[in-house]
Amino acid sequence: MKQEQLFGIHAIEKLLKQSPHLIYALSIQKGPLNKRVQSLVDQAHRLGVTVRGEPKSFFNNVDGVHQGVVALVAKQADLTESDLVKLVDEIDNPLFLFLDEVQDPHNLGAILRTADATGVDAVVIPKHNSVGMNATVRKVACGAAETVKLVVVSNLTRTLKDLQQKGMWMTGLAGETDQTIYDMDFKGSIGLVMGAEGTGLRKLTRENCDHLAAIPMKGSVESLNVSVATGVTLYEVYRQRNL
Repeated sequence: MKQEQLFGIHAIEKLLKQSPHLIYALSIQKGPLNKRVQSLVDQAHRLGVTVRGEPKSFFNNVDGVHQGVVALVAKQADLTESDLVKLVDEIDNPLFLFLDEVQDPHNLGAILRTADATGVDAVVIPKHNSVGMNATVRKVACGAAETVKLVVVSNLTRTLKDLQQKGMWMTGLAGETDQTIYDMDFKGSIGLVMGAEGTGLRKLTRENCDHLAAIPMKGSVESLNVSVATGVTLYEVYRQRNL
């Protein structure tokens, strides 16, 4: 199985708690350890995870705020279109989240975290022009990268059409509509489609949604960050589906 890095104390704490079997080794910067890092090392030892002391130079190639802690973890295989179709057949009233070319790893990580909290069955991203799973996404997701199914598809529009044929209703988030998310019925088999940072939904993606809905905006800003907009919408979906 392929391997990748996960860095940051909080993210590694979450992975040790949820899926320690995915960790091959834990690298700790040599020198005195603060209480939190020492606790992390003790937990890793209890779980049988290999712990290595590394010089400061080892961490110079880590692209992110590592806090002197890096884990080597198993890179899980991407799920595909065929896996998505199987999920629709296996789950009653599935809830899928589609991200139309979201490119910021911090946004994807935050979205995965909210998706986990609100019961999303799968997050779907296109193969091209989108950020995929990486160390930054894992860190921001704080464990949700291991619990939420991330499905990579080669053609998002085709995937939307295929799932509509299986009875899933697609709602795209867009500002230029009078319908708001509070007017929508999010019960049943639902796909929520979110646009990219800055540009929103692409024209073809928009045209293949059954409905468009907006988040009401009272202030002077024109739109919300995609991860914030996703969070607002998913919690309305959660409210409706758990009344």
